[in-house]
Amino acid sequence: MSHPFSLITGASSGIGAAFARQLAALGHDLALTARRTDRLESLARELRSQHGIQVIVLTCDLADPAAPQTLCDALEQRGLQVDWLINNAGYGVPGTFEANNWATHADFLQVLLIAPTELTWRLLSGMRQRGRGRIINVASLAGHVPGPAGHTLYAASKAYLIKFSQSLALENRAAGVHVCALCPGFTWSEFHDVTRTRDKMNKLPAFMWLSAEDVVRQGIAAVERGDAVYIPGRVNRTIKTIVQLMPDRLALWLSARESKRYRNTEV
Repeated sequence: MSHPFSLITGASSGIGAAFARQLAALGHDLALTARRTDRLESLARELRSQHGIQVIVLTCDLADPAAPQTLCDALEQRGLQVDWLINNAGYGVPGTFEANNWATHADFLQVLLIAPTELTWRLLSGMRQRGRGRIINVASLAGHVPGPAGHTLYAASKAYLIKFSQSLALENRAAGVHVCALCPGFTWSEFHDVTRTRDKMNKLPAFMWLSAEDVVRQGIAAVERGDAVYIPGRVNRTIKTIVQLMPDRLALWLSARESKRYRNTEV
């Protein structure tokens, strides 16, 4: 019996690398993609050695509009069919909307919105034809709460992934394809180093944080159950519920106050 085959974007660190390790432990063959070839190759060697699986490395930058088709063409040329798609690649853009040039925003939208949408479109029909498939779109708790000042497009992009996943889940469940928006809150990773907010983030209490391994373990269980949206961590689920019950004006005021603690609103 052949192994399930998974494509993971943003696989070089954090949640993406945790997905690679946990799916490898479950016996999946893998395609890992990100921009950092050295990290991908190191992870691939580790997983081949530990689990005896096939791991291919496909270095690419999803800010390139041609990247999704290039990835799918590379898999097709190898005769590989994707059973699990993990749309994980992402990052944050520090500062306010006006403080960044359009090229910066365009690249962000390509990586966070267009690439996962296109990869899903290109791979979904094969999953439906085979009667099985799993798609996890790594969204965020930020997609459930009011958007803060700074990092302007991040919460908006994650809200899109949530709604996109809900619709896909309803459209494809009967065909054996489960789709889940995984919505972690604060997660230990390199994300906040890249956005230059590590000093601010370190001031948050420990109970606010989850490890990437915990996030992924809960996400895999959620998509297998058929959950269209899943928020890992009791604290995060409580935050979402409280915000939903608040009047919009109060929720926005709280977002404005709290975002100063962890968002970079400077250029």
